Amino acid sequence: MSSTSKNQLSPWQLKLHEIIFEADTRAGKWFDILLLILILLSVATVMLESVNSISLLYGTELRILEWVFTILFTLEYIARLVSIGKPLKYVFSFYGVIDFISIIPTYLGIFISGTHTLSIIRSIRLLRVFRILKLAQFISEADVLIKALKASRAKIVVFLFALLSLTFILGTVMYLIETPGSGFTSIPRSIYWAIVTLTTVGYGDIAPQTILGQTLASFIMIIGYAIIAVPTGIVGAELAKTTPSTNTQACPNCSLGGHDDNAKYCKFCSSEL
Repeated sequence: MSSTSKNQLSPWQLKLHEIIFEADTRAGKWFDILLLILILLSVATVMLESVNSISLLYGTELRILEWVFTILFTLEYIARLVSIGKPLKYVFSFYGVIDFISIIPTYLGIFISGTHTLSIIRSIRLLRVFRILKLAQFISEADVLIKALKASRAKIVVFLFALLSLTFILGTVMYLIETPGSGFTSIPRSIYWAIVTLTTVGYGDIAPQTILGQTLASFIMIIGYAIIAVPTGIVGAELAKTTPSTNTQACPNCSLGGHDDNAKYCKFCSSEL
């Protein structure tokens, strides 16, 4: 079996990978704990800046803090890319996308006012706490859920397209039944009503007034309850097929995890673990 050896990385890259991606060593654990503290402080900074009374007094200081956190997270992101044999694997992975999105809003704020507040997405990075605390059962169950979602995505996409077609039809029918005085002034607005009703949200800003319209609305509401169960059943069926893994090691070449407990090579890129 041909494999890409992890020795393609230099010793300092392997050491950096061990610290950044692994929580098995003392240095790796402290790195992740420090990272979580910085994420919490960064999220708190964004939240405090949104409070007018605090922003008026400490707005400048909070903006400086936000830039400090952004620069630190940018350096961390670069370090992750440097310590992996295949950086693009990490870039397009779940955590890679989240890490990238978490640093972009502050830079966009230079050109578009207010976008830096989107940095609150950094809170998603707190999911790493499960790896740091070595809660293997949570890691394995999360891995099972991700695998089930990936396996059922084709079915869910087909279901969503069917649902979209249904809302178009129901919205158009309601537009023909009701008068503009009831709020159904156009087909797009009627489709909006159908989506709100079908999802059982029911804002109440538009409501049918005729008996036929109310009958159709009742039918749509009943369908809505049945539709909610469909994606749950699809994902549930895939969950039953998936077997959890307790191995939390990340590949030094592609950064992906989810390997078998006794795995010696990465099942995604064949690199040595």
